[in-house]
Amino acid sequence: MWNLNRKYEGAYVGTEIDEVWWKRYKKDKMFARGNGKFWFDETGIYFHRYLTRHPIHIPFELMRSFKIGHWHSGRWTMHVPILKIVWYKDNRKLSSGFAVTKHREDLIKLIHLFQQRTSAVFENA
Repeated sequence: MWNLNRKYEGAYVGTEIDEVWWKRYKKDKMFARGNGKFWFDETGIYFHRYLTRHPIHIPFELMRSFKIGHWHSGRWTMHVPILKIVWYKDNRKLSSGFAVTKHREDLIKLIHLFQQRTSAVFENA
């Protein structure tokens, strides 16, 4: 299902500081949530929100762990699983959430692809 450089419909649900839902990361135009296109390449993941000029980019080298949940940054996605990427930037622990598939099994496959490109671990939630 997951192909390099193919774009997938999805939603960016926000980035937390220290995995605390009320501490939202506001730099680098990562505060605004929204729908858009998700993709990945050899360097990392991208999410281009509709009506913005530049996509969010998280390099694989900054990623530390992956989680799956239904709640992130004060948002609940009903039964759609959220990919949570824990990463570090400027000595801050960040957790960015993306809804990119309705199927948990597909999300687990995507995480395994990402683990091949990183040293990050999958913390099964």
